Amino acid sequence: MNAPAVPDRARVLFEQSRPRSRDVHLIVADGASQLFLPQGSRLFEIDGDTAGAFAADMRGADATALQQRLWDLDLGCAPYIDDSPPQGLKVRALSLAVAQSCNLGCSYCYARGGEFGGVAKAMSAQTARRSVDLLLSQVLPGERVNLAFLGGEPLANRGVLHDATRYAAAQAELKRVPVTFSITTNGTLIGASDIGLFEEYGFAVTISLDGTQEAHDRLRPFRNGAGSFARIMARIAPMLAAQRKMQVSARITVTPRNLDLRTTLDAFVERGFHSIGFSPMLSAPDHADEMQHGDLGVMLEQMVDCGEEFERQTLAARRYPFANLANALREIHKGTHRPYPCGAAAGYFGVSADGDLSACHRFVGDDSGNMGNLAEGVDRASQSRWLAGRHVHRQEPCNGCWARYLCGGSCHHEAIHRGRPACDYIRGWLHYCLASYGRLSRARPEMFDLSPASSVRVT
Repeated sequence: MNAPAVPDRARVLFEQSRPRSRDVHLIVADGASQLFLPQGSRLFEIDGDTAGAFAADMRGADATALQQRLWDLDLGCAPYIDDSPPQGLKVRALSLAVAQSCNLGCSYCYARGGEFGGVAKAMSAQTARRSVDLLLSQVLPGERVNLAFLGGEPLANRGVLHDATRYAAAQAELKRVPVTFSITTNGTLIGASDIGLFEEYGFAVTISLDGTQEAHDRLRPFRNGAGSFARIMARIAPMLAAQRKMQVSARITVTPRNLDLRTTLDAFVERGFHSIGFSPMLSAPDHADEMQHGDLGVMLEQMVDCGEEFERQTLAARRYPFANLANALREIHKGTHRPYPCGAAAGYFGVSADGDLSACHRFVGDDSGNMGNLAEGVDRASQSRWLAGRHVHRQEPCNGCWARYLCGGSCHHEAIHRGRPACDYIRGWLHYCLASYGRLSRARPEMFDLSPASSVRVT
């Protein structure tokens, strides 16, 4: 399949978000100008003359003048993030591959049909409980932990999943430690007992769905080739109706074959999902469904279309659960700045069916992310090497990009196995999100606890 050309709107965003300085980024939209400073992920609304002066510094590649301008405006600061990796980290989250097998035959599966390139395996109850013991071994009262279940298809090992949940809840209560639970499932095996468990313990339930019926069945069939969409919808309908403590979300893996994002989003909003999010397929074992540059351009255009509908619905005081933008706005408002894209090999680890530890769930069975085992604990030497080598300051071209502390250098698994083919897409999307934050904060300042009279916003 030939990759499509980049649509005009995405091409403009690619250009507007191109790195011109590692120290500042300008967003000019809707007659307003914003200055984003990577150090601390600070965002300011500025006047046109100030924006023009910064733009001139950036065109001239005059880093000294730019830094002086920041200090003159009282915006200069010492680095928020240094080159040192974190030390003394405790385990705070585990994902258990309770079933390294799956009943679907998704063409792009990073887990190679759930078996991670090996043979089908099921985690024992003993291994699951030992995982819980590791998760709770270093926590203090009040410190929060998370236990996640993935696969393969985790509900193929329902008994162990239920047992581990109840065991973790009981042990956490003894230690006075709040524990949250999550599961990513294909939805085909969900039954009444699972729905009861998820609601009782307030699970975050993520259903893997790749579009409406035609697109989904093409990408996520059963192993015999039959479509899975109708089965999934029948199984999850009672869960969507029952969700109170639990939250049921849809996650769509985007490939060149399911790029109609807005249609998918609106269809799933109607179904009653708590949130709906999209993620591009960048690294697949057979490469056939990996997104290319043109595909990512089409995806960006679709994402912006979804984002604009989110803005319209939000301004009308209606909920529109487009997770990608809702989460981005939350992180921008918090001023999130980080040297890694996630907690992989920091406070978060994947656990294989055999009890091996990996940097995250995607590195199960992958030696490049080996982090020890349950018997001996986290391999601190491997963890230290990982955190030192994967730091965004050591990644190219990340260390010269204005978005480095929002992006964190992109998914470790994808970067190791394919590089960084999505930088234009990621920057373009973040550029749009920053502009969206500006529009919404001006129109509805109460969303972000802003004063309507405020002309400068520091996040």
